[in-house]
Amino acid sequence: MFSIVPYKRRDGSIFRYMDDLERSFFTPSVRGASQFRCDISDKGDHYLLAAELPGFSKEDIAIEHTNNNLTISATRQSQSDEKDSDGNYIRRERHFGSFSRTFDTTGIDTEHITANYKDGVLNLSLPKVKQDIPEIRKIEIGD
Repeated sequence: MFSIVPYKRRDGSIFRYMDDLERSFFTPSVRGASQFRCDISDKGDHYLLAAELPGFSKEDIAIEHTNNNLTISATRQSQSDEKDSDGNYIRRERHFGSFSRTFDTTGIDTEHITANYKDGVLNLSLPKVKQDIPEIRKIEIGD
């Protein structure tokens, strides 16, 4: 017989289903919660990393380099309070969030990385390590 119930019964409880639905809807995915969009393009002598961080101020963004890992992190905090005439809260909301991405910097000249932030986009110029091209030397064959 076909069932008209639009969900899979695990324990026969609609309450468990609704609880699971609410959890999956309000729990952010890993991609949305801790990461932000980045584009990396090869410009020949350097890579250009463009990270989209709209709504952040320059002071909210941190760039750190340790052990061949470049970490870009941003933290956002906002708070809004509304009180009535007696000083009681009608509404009080707080939003806190942090976002972070880590990149491998093998083959990057980490001493010369530069960064700028404009219009919600963080641009990092990641110069490539100058590779020593071995000099070709001809050896004459003697008699």
